[in-house]
This record gives sequence, C-alpha cells and structure tokens, in this order.
Amino acid sequence: MARRAVPWPKRKECKIKKMAHLATDKPPGAGKSSYDLIDPATLWAELALPPGITFLDLGCGQGNYALAAAARLGPAGLVYAVDLWEAGIAVLRDRAAREGRANLQALVAPAGQVPIADHRVDVGFMATVLHDLVEGGTAPGALAELARVIKPGGRLAIVEFEKIDGPPGPPRHIRLDADEVEALVAPYGFRRQKIVNLGTYNYLITFTKLLMSA
Repeated sequence: MARRAVPWPKRKECKIKKMAHLATDKPPGAGKSSYDLIDPATLWAELALPPGITFLDLGCGQGNYALAAAARLGPAGLVYAVDLWEAGIAVLRDRAAREGRANLQALVAPAGQVPIADHRVDVGFMATVLHDLVEGGTAPGALAELARVIKPGGRLAIVEFEKIDGPPGPPRHIRLDADEVEALVAPYGFRRQKIVNLGTYNYLITFTKLLMSA
C-alpha cells in the first residue's frame, strides 16, 4: 500500500514546532553578562586569586569572567568554565583559542552535573546565575555539585544583583539579597566570609567550605 504523504501545511506546522522547541534550549539569562556592570578591579582584588590554582566558573555563559580569571591564573592555573548553553560555550572556546588561553577548559553541562572530579576546585564562582537557578528549581543540585568539587577549605564566590528595581538585571522579585544567598548556600557546608559592593547594581559574597563538609 502506498505511503500517504503528509499535506504541506502539516509538514510546515511540524517544522515550526520543532524550531520553537530548539529555541527553548537557551537557558534563562543566557547571552547576558554582568561583567560590564561591575567594577572588575574590585572583584579581582577581593578574590586575590593565587597563580596556579583551579577555578570553576559555573554558568559561565560566553565566559567574560572565565577569560579574565584565566589571564590572572597564568599557565600553571586551570579554569573550568561550565554552562548548558552550547552556543555560548562555542563562542568561549573560540575566544580562548584566539587569546591563547590554553589553561581554560570550556565544558557543556548542566549546573547539577558538573563533569569534574571531587575536591579538585580551589575557588568556585557563579556570577548572576544563582537567582536563575532558584527560579528554575535547580539551585539545590548546583550547590550540591559545588560542595562536591570544591576542596575542603576552598572558597565559593557569588556575584548577585542588589535587591533593587531594574533594569539592568532581572525583576526585583527574583533577585537575592545577601541573607537569602547565605540561607541557600550554608546548608551545603559553606560559611560566609564577607560581602563587597561591586558598584551600583551588584555585590560579591564569599564563603569558605568547611573542612568537614562532604
């Protein structure tokens, strides 16, 4: 029996639906970077990254922070840049190659499945990512992974938007103030160090991973 052809309008509708589905693969906040909103000199001075350490930028996007970290760590250091957004990682890999950042590994993975062995990271970092993870219900998995990969005694640094009206940045109701960030992070074995203002729109909050944390 001859196979019945799908009418053209039906084929077109299927194609449109497929394209719409692909468009949703871009994670919330992808393509946006807060690097141009902060005072980078203050950020890197506060982090004071020693040469040769291992740094993880989780939810790195196109990698503005990751590239800056790689430049500071030097060839003996290592930057893992992890994001679910494949197009952003492709851009980052191209930028890293052009800049000769052989110490940067850009990886496609969800925040809850970081492809790094246990206790390999000296400094874990998330820049204006945590509020999106909370909104999407994936923050617990991401924080558990950070607790797994960061060495005991290592650090976690989080950049978030001040809880004020935007723009720039996300709506006020999904922003996280420092106390909210601490309440999310502390159960995973991190103790707050300090809070630093990074300009009009953003702040940095840092934590130490407890020595007995999992």
